[in-house]
Amino acid sequence: MEYQYWNKHRETMPREELKRLQVERLTWTVANALKTPFYAERLKKIPVDSIQSLDDLRRLPFTTKHDLREGFPYGFLSIPQDNVVRLHASSGTTGTPTTVYFSREDLGRWSQLVARCIFGTGCTKSDVFQNMISYGLFTGGLGFHAGAEEVGMLVIPSGAGNTTRQFRLMQDFGTTVVHATPSFLLHVESKMQEEAIARDSIRLRKAFAGAEPYSEDTRQRIQDLLHIDVYNSYGLSEMNGPGVAFECQAKQGLHLWEDAYIGEIINPDTLEPVPDGEIGELVLTCLCREANPLLRYRTRDLTAFYCEPCVCGRTHRRLHRIKGRTDDMLIINGVNLFPSQIEEVVMAMPEVANNYSIAIEKEGALDRLTVHIEVHAHIFRDDTRPLNALREKIRKTLQALITINPRVELHESGSLAVSEGKAKRVYDNRPKDV
Repeated sequence: MEYQYWNKHRETMPREELKRLQVERLTWTVANALKTPFYAERLKKIPVDSIQSLDDLRRLPFTTKHDLREGFPYGFLSIPQDNVVRLHASSGTTGTPTTVYFSREDLGRWSQLVARCIFGTGCTKSDVFQNMISYGLFTGGLGFHAGAEEVGMLVIPSGAGNTTRQFRLMQDFGTTVVHATPSFLLHVESKMQEEAIARDSIRLRKAFAGAEPYSEDTRQRIQDLLHIDVYNSYGLSEMNGPGVAFECQAKQGLHLWEDAYIGEIINPDTLEPVPDGEIGELVLTCLCREANPLLRYRTRDLTAFYCEPCVCGRTHRRLHRIKGRTDDMLIINGVNLFPSQIEEVVMAMPEVANNYSIAIEKEGALDRLTVHIEVHAHIFRDDTRPLNALREKIRKTLQALITINPRVELHESGSLAVSEGKAKRVYDNRPKDV
């Protein structure tokens, strides 16, 4: 395969040259961070000129989401407010929102990173890009929009939801590439069948899926159902949003753009680094953001570095697919469980349709885990033996993997709630004080 690069020199530079660039940008970032109220206080006992290598990074303290909330609204701003041209923010549903600020130069650098991601999947300015993700304070909409325009693609800012209108836009304008959550892409396929949309009436060939963790089985299912090529995207609003890491055409992990970020993977309990290849919590440092520098930010995302170089020739290290978040972990009767473990089992079964959810309740002193799963219509018939057999097969497979004996409830396709944004998979109904 012939791989294409947005900036070949930058994407394939020798590791030693890349590390020198990181050190240069790290020293600038630390000096810039001292202009913020938060870091001026946090780093006052650390001499700035003592940060001279990547190893020195460990002398700096971690930054957490709690810190961002404590510093709301302007505690992490390093430039005058009248030089800020945009802000994005989290929803704040679990507390004070976290906010990220951009100078005009920051926006330009961000769009270049997203363009690098998009172009690296084989897209060109001949493509028509439909952005089926939320716009507004969420970074995914405008972030991908600007990157696609940088590539020169025709951009349709359709936003999330309204599947019927999405199909009409695809048909009218010949959409070839979309950006959406994986759960919404599965919903799109279901709606195609429901509305009798012929596959040959749309020209779709690629999708960028992100904003929520999903398994390789889910990716394969989307590819098979929609007959498209699906690329995994990683970003978080605190680090700009999309454009932090992305798959190339080889699809052998997500290239972390190390000219813009320093990545560390730590044990979330001991806070010590883990060996390459071992799963831990990803920690990121922004290297070229003017308005809102962040040092050693604990993302809470669980992943690992690949040890071997990528066949595409890029020298930036690759991340494994995100396993989940440290705060996504469920504790069921003392057993640690990630929702992604359940998805891996469910989505690997051909009888299963495109939606599932997880419910946890308290029954007496014990937790009860119930997995609700949509299955294809032909499973529901007068003879209930196939349905019962499938339920038992799923239950045993899950029990063998997660060591918990779950209830499994099977539902007809389309009967479970569908979210137009990030999918809500887990409903923890246990009393909060228990």
